[in-house]
Amino acid sequence: MEFGTLRYLLISALLGLVTTVAGAAQTDCKDDATPLISFVQFQSPNLLAPQSPLTIKGKLSLPANGNSNQRCLSAKKDVPAVVVLHGSSGIDSRGDFYAAALNAAGIATLEIDMWEARGVVGATNRPALPLFNYPDAFSALTFLRAQPNISHDRIGVLGFSWGGVVSLASAEELYAGMFGGSNGPRFKAYVAHYPTCYVFNKTDFPPPVPPTPAQAGIQWLHLTGAPVLIQIGTEDDYDNGAGPCRNLADTVNPSNNNVVEVAVYEDSYHGWDRIMIPITVFDPFADQGSFFKTKIIPPVDVRANVDAAYAARERVVNFFRRNL
Repeated sequence: MEFGTLRYLLISALLGLVTTVAGAAQTDCKDDATPLISFVQFQSPNLLAPQSPLTIKGKLSLPANGNSNQRCLSAKKDVPAVVVLHGSSGIDSRGDFYAAALNAAGIATLEIDMWEARGVVGATNRPALPLFNYPDAFSALTFLRAQPNISHDRIGVLGFSWGGVVSLASAEELYAGMFGGSNGPRFKAYVAHYPTCYVFNKTDFPPPVPPTPAQAGIQWLHLTGAPVLIQIGTEDDYDNGAGPCRNLADTVNPSNNNVVEVAVYEDSYHGWDRIMIPITVFDPFADQGSFFKTKIIPPVDVRANVDAAYAARERVVNFFRRNL
């Protein structure tokens, strides 16, 4: 073989290798692109002091594309989004656990901190009722609708425990009208994880809980019409199992086009998708509110079930893919 021919073949092979490597880099960049993360803030009504609105802060994560320089820096356009609402302990591992999977599926996330603006450090000084956080969900919805990369009519909400109550309440037309406006925006899909289903439509809470479910923020009768997914574990210490969530769905589905789905996870405690060291907390709303009769605050086991956590996350991603 002549030297010139050999040199030509070597150069051709090297160019082919470079092209292949470059192409692989671009593909990997698109598939594994780190989301574009920014820390944002917006105003939300303060029901306890209407003259002093709250500044709610959050983490906005936008799915990203690779660009011509093989750098994953360009945000995707017209993407759906999900508002993420934490539980009584505040922001923990659950937000990032779900946000990572949603972002990888091309869905933006906005995880908001409902506590920081109120000076709350956890369950010990949280608001008296989830009702006081309902405006935060709708303020987050309004904020997202104004973002240039977000599809304004494809926004859902995901909440854990306390945040799950807020998510469910957002699906009740009464509160959607109060905090989103009578003709205002609505979420397109709702997910609530272990949201103390027994409290909804309950009429016998003693003072200081307001006397009617509507006033207490726990009416759940006339839904917006968008699909709802409730996920609950069989060992949950608030609802004492999955029964109350199933009963709630059975109550509302006939008059609401069967929009409520309940997924039950065996051998799963409250916060099964909080993949952290197990803890025990005490909450007057646990044990189906037994405190209001016994005056003894019941314990709640919060422990991870890793298999159930990943299964629940996959269900959440598929639910939002279908409905946003």
